Amino acid sequence: MLEDFQNILVFTTSTGELIRNLSVSLICGYLISLIYRITYKGPGYSVTFVHSIVLLSMITSVVIIVIGNNLARAFGLVGAMSIVRFRTAVKETRDIVYIFFGLTIGMAAGVGLHKLAFLCTLFVGLILYLFSKYSLTESQQKEYLLQFSYTPDGKKTPPYIPVMEKYCRRHKVINVKSVGEDDMLELSYYTKFKDVTKSQDFIRELQNIRGVQYINLFFDEEQF
Repeated sequence: MLEDFQNILVFTTSTGELIRNLSVSLICGYLISLIYRITYKGPGYSVTFVHSIVLLSMITSVVIIVIGNNLARAFGLVGAMSIVRFRTAVKETRDIVYIFFGLTIGMAAGVGLHKLAFLCTLFVGLILYLFSKYSLTESQQKEYLLQFSYTPDGKKTPPYIPVMEKYCRRHKVINVKSVGEDDMLELSYYTKFKDVTKSQDFIRELQNIRGVQYINLFFDEEQF
């Protein structure tokens, strides 16, 4: 037992193997981020998230190398990392898939399974790409992020709802936040237009509604 604890800080991984593992995790992480960029279709594309996928694969690889076959070291790392709190909300379900994708590939690279890491990256990446293409052929409707502020007037049905139903095939509220002291609300919706060419008419009608102001419509980094 004493020898196990004495070996906690003893690393058997050579420098060459360490460099190879990190290089594989870097390449695979970059390929995953490239697949994410190609297949991403939602609003608010985040460059930071893309960079995080690459770094996540490399960091996971380092963690696996540090742990090795040492049980005491594994418990120590779990205890140290348990103090970390992540408060960033993941809006897209597919983003969670890419997070686990990066973690898994980083683990494979960390234990030296380089061929497995490359093959899984290519194979799973191909599946994700095909799923993305299949969705595109199924529906060409683009999803937009609509943000605006609204001061309630006491009516059960807000006056902007009929306008959204007129122009939008689908709309889903994703965030409601109170702003200021006048009961003003900041609303965020995912919307799909019946006819995207009428988006300007949609915004003009929203602007004419009493209590609605500060309207923004986004698709990726485009703003209308």
